[in-house]
Amino acid sequence: MRLLKYSLLVFIGACCYGVLSTIMKLGFKSGFTMQELVGGQFFFGWCILLLLVLLFSRKRLGLKHVASLLGAGITISLTGIFYGFAVEQLPASIAVVLLFQFTWIGVILEAVVERKFPSLEKCVSMVILLIGTVLAGGVFEPSEGEITTSGILFGLLAAVTFAIYFFVSGRVATQVPVVNKSFYMITSALIVVMVVFSPSFIYDGTISDGLWKFGIPLALLGTIIPVIFFSIGVPKIGSGLATILGAAELPSAVVASVLVLQEHVTPLRWVGIIVVLIGIAAPQLLPMWTRNSSTRAPDNTAPQLHKVEL
Repeated sequence: MRLLKYSLLVFIGACCYGVLSTIMKLGFKSGFTMQELVGGQFFFGWCILLLLVLLFSRKRLGLKHVASLLGAGITISLTGIFYGFAVEQLPASIAVVLLFQFTWIGVILEAVVERKFPSLEKCVSMVILLIGTVLAGGVFEPSEGEITTSGILFGLLAAVTFAIYFFVSGRVATQVPVVNKSFYMITSALIVVMVVFSPSFIYDGTISDGLWKFGIPLALLGTIIPVIFFSIGVPKIGSGLATILGAAELPSAVVASVLVLQEHVTPLRWVGIIVVLIGIAAPQLLPMWTRNSSTRAPDNTAPQLHKVEL
């Protein structure tokens, strides 16, 4: 039951990530750039976390913990930056499929570090997820836009950094309160975003012109809820299972685009979403199915009574 609870936290955090693309599309329609929206997301996220730290947890951390958390936070910002560039240069369907390579990358990363071959449940789940991702991403359907080499590279880099984020979030400063842990991670993420993109949106009036309407929801769903939930759940369930649950981002992204943007989703993509959900549930359901099968199996160890002919 405890494993299910922590798995649910990671699942909810991944679903929050999935809504980000819809909010960003609304921001684009309002005239804001990708750089402004990503910058606003991390800026407002940092401000909210700072307020939470001041109100609820002022614990002082050692230099070692601070350094490790700042380093882990870089992977959050790099994922957002790389994926933003990939979406700009590739059709959305291709970009999302590239990002979701983080599922098998994360499982392999865990296996290499722990020197332990992935379980059968994880291997089955990865195969199902890859099939579902290709279908849900609409790769087999016509799409607008050209495919560039740099776009593919950015998409794969986003997948690698996202997998690393899942991996380190379950191993770095696990004893630190989650609010403090999230604050330091987002601090370094904000610094990286400000270095790569211009921080001019903070003082040129862009925020008062309406960026806050998108920056605050992006912050809550992209840098507050997921980071806190992952900080709680990933150490309990392991990075391998966490990356599989992270695939919930894709179905939530498609559902949000249908409900909010009224986008049309073909039956083939709905099938892909169902396959992805099956892949997410596989690591939870397969062990239960195996246990139930073993309990139903006849006990061949009991002594057998043989008829003796006289």
